[in-house]
Amino acid sequence: MPSLFQQIKAGQLWDFHGGIHPPARKKLTSQAPIGQMALPERLYIPLRQHIGVAGKLLVKAGDLVLKGQPLTAADNAMAIPVHAPTSGQVLAIENYPSAHPSALPEPCLVLQPDGLEQWRPRHALDYLHTERPMLLARIQQAGIAGMGGAGFPTHIKSGASTGVDYLIVNAVECEPYITADDVLMQHHAATIVRGIEILCKLLNPKAVLIGIEDDKPQAIAAMQRACQGKDDYLLRVVPAKYPSGGEKQLIKLLTSKEVPNGRRPLDIGIVMQNVGTVFAIAQAIEEDIPLISRIVTVVGQTLQHSQNIRALIGTPVGALLDACGFAAEPQQRVIMGGPMMGFTLPTLQIPLVKTTNCIIAPTKHELPAAGTEMDCIRCGACAEVCPAVLLPQQLVWYAKAKDYEQLKSHHLADCIECGACSYVCPSEIPLVQYYRVAKAEIRELAREELKAEQAKARFEARNERLERDKQQRAERNQALAAQRQAMLAEQQKQQIAAAQQRVDTAAPQELSKEQIIAERERKKAEARAYQAAKAQPADEKTTSAGTAPDSTPDPRAAAVAAAIARAKAKKSADAEPPAAPDSPLPDSAEVTATDDPRKAAVAAAIARAKAKKLAEAEPAAQPEDTPITAEPAAEDPRKAAVAAAIARAKAKKLAEAEPAAQPEDTPITAEPAAEDPRKAAVAAAIARAKAKKLAEAAPAALHEDTPITAEPAAEDPRKAAVAAAIARAKAKKLAETAAAEPGGAMISADEPTESPTESQSVAASNAEAAPAVSAEDAKKAAIAAAIARAKARQQSKPTDPEQPS
Repeated sequence: MPSLFQQIKAGQLWDFHGGIHPPARKKLTSQAPIGQMALPERLYIPLRQHIGVAGKLLVKAGDLVLKGQPLTAADNAMAIPVHAPTSGQVLAIENYPSAHPSALPEPCLVLQPDGLEQWRPRHALDYLHTERPMLLARIQQAGIAGMGGAGFPTHIKSGASTGVDYLIVNAVECEPYITADDVLMQHHAATIVRGIEILCKLLNPKAVLIGIEDDKPQAIAAMQRACQGKDDYLLRVVPAKYPSGGEKQLIKLLTSKEVPNGRRPLDIGIVMQNVGTVFAIAQAIEEDIPLISRIVTVVGQTLQHSQNIRALIGTPVGALLDACGFAAEPQQRVIMGGPMMGFTLPTLQIPLVKTTNCIIAPTKHELPAAGTEMDCIRCGACAEVCPAVLLPQQLVWYAKAKDYEQLKSHHLADCIECGACSYVCPSEIPLVQYYRVAKAEIRELAREELKAEQAKARFEARNERLERDKQQRAERNQALAAQRQAMLAEQQKQQIAAAQQRVDTAAPQELSKEQIIAERERKKAEARAYQAAKAQPADEKTTSAGTAPDSTPDPRAAAVAAAIARAKAKKSADAEPPAAPDSPLPDSAEVTATDDPRKAAVAAAIARAKAKKLAEAEPAAQPEDTPITAEPAAEDPRKAAVAAAIARAKAKKLAEAEPAAQPEDTPITAEPAAEDPRKAAVAAAIARAKAKKLAEAAPAALHEDTPITAEPAAEDPRKAAVAAAIARAKAKKLAETAAAEPGGAMISADEPTESPTESQSVAASNAEAAPAVSAEDAKKAAIAAAIARAKARQQSKPTDPEQPS
């Protein structure tokens, strides 16, 4: 039995299931020459004209382009570029109805031709001396896709390197009206054969099979002449039957092989290319002409002359029909493609694309419109003519019910949409239309499922990444914690070692017996000194505390210091005899009030003792040589205030008893009243000084039985100190006045005098203290003090014999 190759080489043919024999109607255009048309006003070039994705746009609106210049770039394997069909200017890039049964808008480039037909630079290749990758790259860069209707990228089909047994060139135009491939073979058979040679170099097949229907005698003759001397090029003439031009059907006819469901012809060692695609490959390699035009059959009884026209890609269908003398009738239909597999155009502005091979403009009688759909009578004619051996009746039921699972199980994807079932259906059911809609919905669902799967995969990958990052962070944290613990342990070891080293370094050396005895004696001496200091009498501690300049300001310590000052003042008064009036005052008697409460208390006590000593030294009943005994000073600052109040009362009584002693012209100066208790204390001190002066000048006027009214004592030690200072200043001034004038009052020797400088300082202190007096009671005290001063001055003057005593 001969092998399959021997049978094929012997010219044996096989048959496929089903098929129909519609009227061919090819003589209208098959004998006419290929026509040329003028450049249209606009070209609408879709950016995607193949199965796959659109390329990357390279131009923008306003750019000038040359003929053959790429408008998009192929950035992946399933993308092929589109080129400028002619030179001109890019007007816009916008959405435009697509050449598809749905007519959905898709991006298109609008080009305005300039009529110059200026080409870009071209570079031809010698395919015999060009490497295979460069040939495939040139095919892709030329934008060549399958021109038989599917539009699959040619460089992918031609890139199979091994396992190719047969290269089949499909020259079977089985659909009525279409003669584009027929006239192409009649006029360009030699170029087609050179294209076959390029494919043979790329695929290296065992044999080349060229299938042509028997209703194309001129094309058959032209191809036979071009294939002379090519023993591996087997030209096979097949019977005219629709759809023998289908890929799977032609493979069955020429090789008896069947392509399994869901598989490609390459899986069984076969590659098929359309004759128009082979011609475009030859032009791209030899002349560097991209796919910018193709032959289109324009036919129909509404045209003045039907013919095959070489039209530019992007030419509107309306312009193509006008070139053939189109005369439209009411409700005119225009079909893109053949009458079996084509679709009616919604508008004549839809452009030609790379897969467009026919435009039909029939009359109503030529191709009547489909009638009203009726119920299926289950005749089974559709199943008998189906070339894919399917069950069209079942498929349409499932398509109407949208049962996609049943459609998949009945192999809807194997339907080639040839329209044979619709052609023979007596109920005029548009079966193919249902299949197309169902396929589109299944594709959409598949895309959604793919998106969902991709999203799920991304989500799972993200979760895995997050979990991995979490584990890595935990591991890093554990490593860092271990590192920190190790560092801490090392630091502790270092610290322990350093401490041990310090202990070892500072460890006392072993002492001798003599050193131990000396250390013991030293400690005993320190203990005895501490005991002696602890047993010191309390009065010595008090004295030390009172005289120390840096002692703590304790009220009890201040009282102790005041007592010591009073004792010293008393001792001085008892030790010194009465001195002459001009005898200088001892420096030790001078006490200056300070801001320290303890020192102020001491000064106040000394002042009170001196004032009392002067008051007791010069009364008439007491002889001058009588020793003055100072009474103990009060230990409380408030007692000093009481003494000052007594002095003011005595001064007031003296002023009332001897008003005549004061001259009328004596000015009375009222000092400003104090606004607070301290100012009142200042006024009290002034009053005490006046009383002291009166007591020195006129001792007879002061009687012991005079009632004394004590004013409230001041509670502030500093106020008492100020009052004592003022009292001392007044006493000193009176003593100086009496000593300077003859016949004046004698100053007791027990009372010390002050130098002029000290008087000035006291006067300054009085001047500073005077503006602070403001209260009403203080005003009265100031007035009484002024009167007392005036009387004291009057008493200090020499006595006039004529003046009454």
